[in-house]
Amino acid sequence: MLQELLYTGAGVAAIMKEKVEEEMKKLEESGKLKKEDTKSFIEKIEQKGKEEEQKNKAKFKSMIKEIIDELGIATKEDIQNLKDELK
Repeated sequence: MLQELLYTGAGVAAIMKEKVEEEMKKLEESGKLKKEDTKSFIEKIEQKGKEEEQKNKAKFKSMIKEIIDELGIATKEDIQNLKDELK
């Protein structure tokens, strides 16, 4: 389910990017927008997308850590500490 959600989000983002680029190109061709403005706008959107991706990754990692703690699942670090204690 999570993987499907991620794929859906990526698909929506790709479609939206294509649509925005199409509309920007139309405005550019009609002379309502300069090519430099189009490029700048697209770059700002991509930067914002990267920032949002980083925020979402951080939130996701935090949620996973919280779930692991609540379930009492041993982490790699926990297992390594036990191995070290047994030596």
